[in-house]
Amino acid sequence: MAFKMDQPLYSLSDDAEQQEIIKMWETEKHGSLSEGNNRIPFPLTFLMGLIILTAFMITMPIWGQRPNAAIYEDYIKLMDSPEVQRLATGEEKIKYIADRAYQMGDSRRQGDLQRHPLSWIDLQNIAPAIKEVQSGNSKYPLDNYNVLGNRIQLANFEANFVGDGHLFNGPGGGRTSYRERKQPWWDIGYTIDVFYVTYFCLLMVFVIKRLPHFSRKPDMSKAK
Repeated sequence: MAFKMDQPLYSLSDDAEQQEIIKMWETEKHGSLSEGNNRIPFPLTFLMGLIILTAFMITMPIWGQRPNAAIYEDYIKLMDSPEVQRLATGEEKIKYIADRAYQMGDSRRQGDLQRHPLSWIDLQNIAPAIKEVQSGNSKYPLDNYNVLGNRIQLANFEANFVGDGHLFNGPGGGRTSYRERKQPWWDIGYTIDVFYVTYFCLLMVFVIKRLPHFSRKPDMSKAK
């Protein structure tokens, strides 16, 4: 079972092992099936790669994120402005606010705002809670809260300890120390997926390349 590493994409087995495998193919019937030793069709390889890439893209944690309360800060600033109050309907108000907030906001928030539109009624419902957090009555900043329907809720993720005293007093130490409650853009579950899919692909390449190269065809007329 010698390895030949000078041409790993051609074959990982030496000539003697390849001859032994071909001889076995030629002398065994394999349940009336003939061993053709053909390469995997390129369209099938492309399809497998496309499926894996699509699965990773649509399951990436960032696409499953709930809307963060911090992305609506500009909405809160604008909702009581005279320009908004002069508008007659809630649809007109939220459209004006959304357009202005999109122009005012950080470019990193623009995608979040597009993915998580808000109605005027929902904005009125979450506004008091957001203003309460902004007033400093919570030890958690606004970006640690998620919007759930018509209310905001402290996120159930637990990240690093931050705030006063966390370096010296350990977890929870210090008067204003807290553990961040932010949803990561990359989580451990995604890391596990990447590891196992990569492991699977490498193992399949390893197994396939241990076989004789597809250019070497067995003579199946010798099969018993």
